[in-house]
Amino acid sequence: MKLTAERPFANPDAAARKLVEIATSIEPVQDGRIHIEKINAPFLYTLKASGPEFGEGIKHAVERGWLELHESGTFVRILKTEAAN
Repeated sequence: MKLTAERPFANPDAAARKLVEIATSIEPVQDGRIHIEKINAPFLYTLKASGPEFGEGIKHAVERGWLELHESGTFVRILKTEAAN
């Protein structure tokens, strides 16, 4: 008997793919940048993911070359959109 439900974004690959999917739905600002909070809020509050899942998802997406994280941590840029598929 399980006492807790499965966390759909516990897998970093699933979290990264969902973050790229969210990012592709957002209109970028200057130079293709997307404010990190525009993907953070839907991921954490709408999808009920956790902070560590968000962090691991971003890290995984950057390692795979799907997203580029600005050095300030306030912007991301989409590098490959096929990651969400």
